[in-house]
Amino acid sequence: MPSTELLIAFFATTAIFAYIPGPAMLYAAAQTMARGRWSGLTAAFGIHLGGYVHVIAAAAGLSVLFHAVPTLYVAVKLAGALYLIWLGISLFRARAEGDAIIPGIEPKSARRAFFESIAVEVLNPKTAIFFMAFLPQFVDASAAFPVWLQFVVLGTIVNLMFSSVDVVCVFLAGAVIGRLRRSSQAQRLMRRAGGAVLVGLGVHVALQKS
Repeated sequence: MPSTELLIAFFATTAIFAYIPGPAMLYAAAQTMARGRWSGLTAAFGIHLGGYVHVIAAAAGLSVLFHAVPTLYVAVKLAGALYLIWLGISLFRARAEGDAIIPGIEPKSARRAFFESIAVEVLNPKTAIFFMAFLPQFVDASAAFPVWLQFVVLGTIVNLMFSSVDVVCVFLAGAVIGRLRRSSQAQRLMRRAGGAVLVGLGVHVALQKS
């Protein structure tokens, strides 16, 4: 593995990146606002699992394709952006009785949030580029462990640290909506706010420069 000094720098830099508000944090919070805390937690778990796709891709060097084929990068980015916008619009159109924030939220909503979040994370080429650009800075080619294994270990640590922050955001959002749970008007407001966040994220991703 890399030297102790390199690992200290790795953990410090990862912590800084993890606590900077980003799309994953906003997405998990939006799911919590729209569907409840359990759905927010399953969404955070889905994002976490989706992150391993990028870890494996970085270890295999697949992310280089985004640099070699810019059209592929743009296509994946737009697909992810459109998917986020579609999810946000679906929350706006959702019927209050189906998506209301109520005690014991329906498992169907949690499962939906889980699979949607995996797709959102996998369709985020920025994550792939981040892993491919960030991890090599802390890989030691002369270490006893092979480079691909160092990618996997370091990528897993990054993914865990980022997901821990997503979970914190879910609980913070859950604490807010917990006080509004009995108001049907507040439930509709939270659902629409969550939808607005998702649409905003989608537009931001679509317009963001490569």
